[in-house]
Amino acid sequence: MTNGMELFDNLHLAMFSGKGGVGKTTISCTFACGWAQKFANEQILLISTDPAHSLGDVLQVSVGDIPRPIAELPNLRVRALDAKRLLQEFKERYGQVLELLVERGSFVEGEDLLPVWDLNWPGLDELMGLLEIQRLLNEQQVDRVVVDMAPSGHTLNLFALMDFLDTFLHSLELFQEKHRYISKTFAGSYTPDRADEFLQTLKAELSQGRRLLQDPTHTACLLVAIAEPMSWLESKRFLEALQTMQVPCGGLFVNQVLASATDPDRYQEQQPLISQYTALASGKPMFIVPQQDEEPLGIVALKHLIDQIHIPQLEPPSPVHPLPIQWPEKIPPSFGDFLSKGRRLLLIGGKGGVGKTTVAAAIGWAMAQQYPERKIRMVSIDPAHSLGDAFGLSLGHEPYQITTNLRGQEVDSDRILDQFRADYLWELAQMMSGETQTSEAIEMAYAPVAWRKIVDQALPGIDEMLSLLTVMELLEQQEEDLIILDTAPTGHLLRFLEMPTALADWLAWIFKLWIKYQNVLGRTEFMGRLRILRQRVVKAQKVLKDPQQAEFIGVTLNQASVIAEQQRLFKSLQEMGVSQNYLVLNRFTSTATINCDDCKTNFPGLTMVRLPVLPRSVQPLERIQAAAGCLF
Repeated sequence: MTNGMELFDNLHLAMFSGKGGVGKTTISCTFACGWAQKFANEQILLISTDPAHSLGDVLQVSVGDIPRPIAELPNLRVRALDAKRLLQEFKERYGQVLELLVERGSFVEGEDLLPVWDLNWPGLDELMGLLEIQRLLNEQQVDRVVVDMAPSGHTLNLFALMDFLDTFLHSLELFQEKHRYISKTFAGSYTPDRADEFLQTLKAELSQGRRLLQDPTHTACLLVAIAEPMSWLESKRFLEALQTMQVPCGGLFVNQVLASATDPDRYQEQQPLISQYTALASGKPMFIVPQQDEEPLGIVALKHLIDQIHIPQLEPPSPVHPLPIQWPEKIPPSFGDFLSKGRRLLLIGGKGGVGKTTVAAAIGWAMAQQYPERKIRMVSIDPAHSLGDAFGLSLGHEPYQITTNLRGQEVDSDRILDQFRADYLWELAQMMSGETQTSEAIEMAYAPVAWRKIVDQALPGIDEMLSLLTVMELLEQQEEDLIILDTAPTGHLLRFLEMPTALADWLAWIFKLWIKYQNVLGRTEFMGRLRILRQRVVKAQKVLKDPQQAEFIGVTLNQASVIAEQQRLFKSLQEMGVSQNYLVLNRFTSTATINCDDCKTNFPGLTMVRLPVLPRSVQPLERIQAAAGCLF
């Protein structure tokens, strides 16, 4: 790698993230290939922490949890983390001692905890991904690691788990301290046991892992972006969050940059944004990745792309001459009338960067215009919100009145979590501490304090759970005639749809514990509230799977890797029983290789709605209005 890429030669861990759809998988694969070529005597590992990874689609090889060498680059191995298998290994390694520690810090017996390992853990992908990255770094099994991360919102969730794990470990230490206190009180002395050894080992591993993740001489998170306003806004927020978390940012890659005005509208939009990205980089290296004539798939294409990456030669911006705006014509077929069909909930989703937010906004606008007497709400449940950016507005947790009957909202998970703690988690923490079983002095010093510390953290995977609670509340209030969800990219959308089952299973486990220990615990009123919560979850799940009330609308692009992921999503939703009737082919041009016949073959039963390329040099609301006109 040349043209400035040697700046990263000292790194041993390069993590790529950014807004969905900017090409982070392509760039991470390209970077890994470059390292493998340059450091032929070293072992390079390319892994993905994204539950809906596209490594295989880009590399054109089969990718699984077992690292596999690339034929053309034998020192490069590729792996997509299997969170469930990693959990099983974690259980085999630490399960018994963890059960022992939780038993010492709560009212339960070790056997009561066995079902927990089989429950669908919220945040499992992020948690296992972080632990595996730290393990690879600590054990130095390979020389260099390249990580294709989930989109920016969930990447930040993964980094935030460092604080969660530190707090959880401290809580386990308090559980053990309670055990030591009791042993000294009743036996007069204490002999360290396997739990002490475990805590010491885990503390050292987590501490070393954190140091490596935050060491700028060893590690860098590299941001991938494209020269579009929504990507710039999300990139700015992402870099600010990295700084707060003390995760070193190594530089920026601006992808899909036009070398000349072959597309004048897009070229004119890109040029000033490249200057803005340079300012955003604030002295860190920034690289331009040129737009390719064809999607770079396979090792040969990626090797070719490596040599094209370069540091931009900044020149004074040329005068901007307004271009004539050419609005596309509508291409039938169009969407049907969702409100007249009785729909209450629409979920808009697909791979990151395909235009989900634009489609969600356009549907909301069109329905609000067609039915001025009906109330429509658009809700972003992606932790990296873009709904406000699509309208050129600053949206927040409180619904914003866009028109008299159309509101927009970006869910603030912190606010919902605060309410969820107040409603359920604080009391659940008190119950789990088993505070009625020990003396008051021991209660206050150890177990209750430890459980409160755990609950005080943003639990892993909380975004999907809190998004579900938000949707449940909106459906129950029945204040809106139609709710449109702008969802997270594929992997986390699926996790959101699995959340009703996961949450119901967790509540069922808590009920079983309570039944076993109810004579000691009491808390009948609290369990009644948890039963009501479970009933609400089950009711929301029924709505999600009721084709008369809810349906999913997929959005895709005319790119092989995007369509491949959309096919996997389509099949997963079919298995879940989620209704699907439409597929939006965004940025459609006459040269598109997918057509209605392909749609019937690859997405049987779906109507393909084509959304043409929209002008760039217009105001955000104008684009939404134009998209609405093309879709309906």
